[in-house]
Amino acid sequence: MRYLIGLDGGGTKTAFCAASVDGHTIRYAEAMGSSWREHGVSKVAQNFKEVVGSLVENNDDHIAGMVMGLPCYGESAEGDPAMEKAIRETFPDIPLYITNDVEVGWAGSLALKPGINIVAGTGAIAFGKDIHGNTARSGGWSDFFGDEGSCYWVGRKVMELFSKQSDGRLPRDELYTTVRRELKLKDDVEIIDLIHTKYLGSRKQVASLQILAEKAALAGSSSAKALYEEAVHELCLLVDSLRGRLDFSAPSWIVSYSGGLFKAKELVLTKFFHEIEKDGGKLAHPCFTPVDGALLMAFERFFPDGLEQIQKKLKEKKNG
Repeated sequence: MRYLIGLDGGGTKTAFCAASVDGHTIRYAEAMGSSWREHGVSKVAQNFKEVVGSLVENNDDHIAGMVMGLPCYGESAEGDPAMEKAIRETFPDIPLYITNDVEVGWAGSLALKPGINIVAGTGAIAFGKDIHGNTARSGGWSDFFGDEGSCYWVGRKVMELFSKQSDGRLPRDELYTTVRRELKLKDDVEIIDLIHTKYLGSRKQVASLQILAEKAALAGSSSAKALYEEAVHELCLLVDSLRGRLDFSAPSWIVSYSGGLFKAKELVLTKFFHEIEKDGGKLAHPCFTPVDGALLMAFERFFPDGLEQIQKKLKEKKNG
């Protein structure tokens, strides 16, 4: 049996999907993260080998192609060649396509159709592909100087607003009282030690502070509401930058979305939808997961005759 494999790598976990070329067999697996910066090149490659081996167990089975979406790929002149070399040595006889994980996210979200996919989770990044096959990404630079509009960015802004409201640089509102209550602060300065001991060093932990902004905004905080308006503006800038670099000149164009920030529906998703629609775009719910997107890319690239069938099977699996 011939198989195609899709891989969606992340900092904390990696998702794998193997499917027979006829689409009748689909298997999933998860393993450790695939960031070479965090785990090292050789460990990541060995992990790939072990998981892929478990998905395709029969010696008579043959892997006809793999698509791998990896974090950080395309961002390091030293790391990219080292990672690619290790992967190709691990899978020497298998056709491979290696890309950044943002592309497989787009492929799953829009089922390979032209449009823009924007992610506003821990980080914020957008990827687009137009009708001519041209691609571009925007955002996702670094939490140190970028990721505007992400949960991490909002979490940092919450701490900034709290400190300013605490010492009178800004008027106090519900954001101040929400942070004190939710973090159980007896004295405002306790937040310094709390942030350093519990939050710094973990992007996920800092991003979780976004929930405090949502609670404050729903309680009436004008500063938290303004913060979300700024976040929506930053996300729209990501979309606008791709529209300026790619050909989305048709009467309507599609934007799909994912990530925790959009769970703040009336504060983020509704406003984002309004801005996109105002500019002629249409918001679309994600069709498939990123790892499904990697699998679709594998079929498109290495076995296009089976693409329609695998899309049908994935849709049945999703709806079943």
